Amino acid sequence: MDARLTETVLDETLVYDGSLLKVRRMTVRLPDGRQAHRETIRHPGASAIVTLDADGRIVLERQWRAPAGGAFWEIPAGKIDPGEDPLETARRELIEEAGVSAARWTHLGTIHNAIGYSDEHIEIYLARDLTPCQQRLDENEFLTLVSVPMQEAFEMTRNGAITDVKTLIGLGWLRDYLDGSLSQAKEMA
Repeated sequence: MDARLTETVLDETLVYDGSLLKVRRMTVRLPDGRQAHRETIRHPGASAIVTLDADGRIVLERQWRAPAGGAFWEIPAGKIDPGEDPLETARRELIEEAGVSAARWTHLGTIHNAIGYSDEHIEIYLARDLTPCQQRLDENEFLTLVSVPMQEAFEMTRNGAITDVKTLIGLGWLRDYLDGSLSQAKEMA
């Protein structure tokens, strides 16, 4: 830890306690001794999945995102439940959202997607050796699935069709993994 940058939490108050998010107001001591306030969002974390089938195709989903007011192309993903291992979350979400199970899993990496105001982290996995199964969407979940050639998915990241950060990074890490340059990737059991 870099002591020249570390902030010490002096006080933390729960401002909002929702079913998914918790908003806290913190008083911190800055490295120079002054005090400041931080508003933070606590999030349980999520797992996201880049699929790659035997034909080199990737599953993308399109769903409405109310906070951003639009429909977005994304890789399958979902919230980590309390006590759940992130890989189990990935396995569950892939079945629920995409109707696919996978025999081979690789952890591509972890992102912290909103470090200025949230502790949310997303574990990104590559799923291969795919088998179709029954999709099990949550009752309040509506999405459209497409299977696109890998190069088309990469092009969607370059032409602005995909703007979701976990999807952009997941597809970028897939490209790096396939060319052997993603040193952080770990094969999973």
